[in-house]
Amino acid sequence: MDTLETRSRDVQERTFCKWLNTKLELNGYPPMSSLVKDLSDGVRLIQLMEIMGDVSLGRYNKNPRMRVQKAENVNKALEFINSRGVKLTNIGPEDIIDGNLKLILGMIWTLILRFTIADISEEGLSAKEGLLLWCQRKTAPYKEVDVQDFSLSWSDGLALCALIHCHRPDLLDYDKLDKADRHGNTFLALTIAAEHLNIPQLLEVEDLCDTSRPDERSVMTYIASFFHAFSSMDQAETVSRRVEKFAELMQSVWVARHDYERRIRLLLSALSETQSQWAATVFSGTYADAKEQSSDFNTYKHTTKRSWVTERQDVATLFGNVQTKLRTYGLREYVPPLGLALPDLDEAWKELLASEATRSRAINAQIRQIKETLRKNFADLANDFERRLHAISSELTAIEGPLELQQQQVQEIQTRIPGLSEVLATVAGAEAECAAANVEENDYTVFTCQDLEFELELVNQSIAKKIAFIDNQIVSRNMTNLTPAQLEQFESTFRYFDKDESNTLSLSEMTAALASLGIVYSDEDMDFIYDQLLQDYGAVTFEAFINLLVDITEDQTSSEQLREAFRGIATDKPFVTELDLRIAHLPQPAIDYLREVMPSERNAAGEPEYDYERWLDDVFA
Repeated sequence: MDTLETRSRDVQERTFCKWLNTKLELNGYPPMSSLVKDLSDGVRLIQLMEIMGDVSLGRYNKNPRMRVQKAENVNKALEFINSRGVKLTNIGPEDIIDGNLKLILGMIWTLILRFTIADISEEGLSAKEGLLLWCQRKTAPYKEVDVQDFSLSWSDGLALCALIHCHRPDLLDYDKLDKADRHGNTFLALTIAAEHLNIPQLLEVEDLCDTSRPDERSVMTYIASFFHAFSSMDQAETVSRRVEKFAELMQSVWVARHDYERRIRLLLSALSETQSQWAATVFSGTYADAKEQSSDFNTYKHTTKRSWVTERQDVATLFGNVQTKLRTYGLREYVPPLGLALPDLDEAWKELLASEATRSRAINAQIRQIKETLRKNFADLANDFERRLHAISSELTAIEGPLELQQQQVQEIQTRIPGLSEVLATVAGAEAECAAANVEENDYTVFTCQDLEFELELVNQSIAKKIAFIDNQIVSRNMTNLTPAQLEQFESTFRYFDKDESNTLSLSEMTAALASLGIVYSDEDMDFIYDQLLQDYGAVTFEAFINLLVDITEDQTSSEQLREAFRGIATDKPFVTELDLRIAHLPQPAIDYLREVMPSERNAAGEPEYDYERWLDDVFA
């Protein structure tokens, strides 16, 4: 037992000394060779505390000769350690001056925990437990590796090789390792870590392979270096993800713009073709023919016209969504091609309504059995109602400006809808009077109560869609790490579990909704989260639910971040190549899109070089 303890102490002294030397050498100080000798006068200890604390400890004795001067130095360092909340027990200046190795090792271990391991966390676990869980997750795919501790689990070198291969498979071929060669695997891992990953070799092969139980503290100190090295590597991957997400955003805008242009062309063409057919139609002069044409016209209004009303509203909504998304991300506003703007559609719609009126009057002229007063009364009410509906639709389409202002404007429009429903009841009463008097046509309007009910419902739906879209854009603007697909998934999840359609979730509903997204907490944590949301929002609303999810997934993207991301991929060149994009592991669709939209020039070898700076200047307003 004494031999094992002595060997463990020797390993710790050597490992801790190397760990401290990495701090000293990085700041231009010569390395130490002995903890007992080099720390005894307090000078090196003060230098280390200034490095770790990133602060000056003030004046001290740089060449102490007397014991009292050494004690002053050591006391200054120990007082600084205590001021940083690090509790040292059973050690005083005399222990360091007199070289009490056991107590010195305990002090250094406490410093390692505080300044290197304490900031490690994984799924709420911290320090030793968090580091162990990180190792277990990274090595889980390797069947020969079973990390259960920071001692025997590392004695064959395979766990170290697995950690390296998991993050940098280009540095070693794990499958070709001789799994029984403990010394060879350990030597390989230590060498690769030092030469390619800048991880100081704090341990020797024999420290892991030639002892019945490797020293836990020494192993933890070394493995923590792997955690910090690979955490930095993970941050570099964010650069590629940011460019990928921006490419996805631009591609989605491109798809929406082309969909808008295609649909508005088809709608305008259909409006024009139908009006041409009406202009070419003649009456035979018979009542049956007039009634047949009247029936055809009514069928058109109940089918084709309604599909156009829906499409017109959807096209306007699509255009507004494109513009809102571009403004949300600070991108240049979209200008449709000549003849395909919303005012062009409005003008064509006015012409359609005029043609409908002409068509309706032509049919009605063939059927003179109409009560003028009832007709005019109903027509006045219906036309006024339609104008009010159209005015609301126009207001809804024209809404722009900051998202919060848009939200207020839509909510104000929504308050007028109940009053319109009351007016529509009056319109329905007037229509019933016409039906009772066998009035089947009306020269003064092309609308029926059923038409107006349909359009009112469309307006209601448009308002609801606009409110939902603006809410999503507010969330998108504030939490840009969420993709449109994520927002759609989160919103549909909220609506599905909002069983009573109260726009709030109970504790059980919120628990089920999070579980359906793969987010599971203990009952105690879930109670805490729910109570916190009630305090912040008064209820678990859609906004509260999305903000809760965003706390987990948030990743903002700005113009400058994108530039930095591209510079990182281009390794500070003023251009990127297709090879740069592939090395950054961007998906092929994102690479194809960026190659198409970014300006480029060919180099001497005939390969294109893409000017990302000029492209970003163009797409950002």
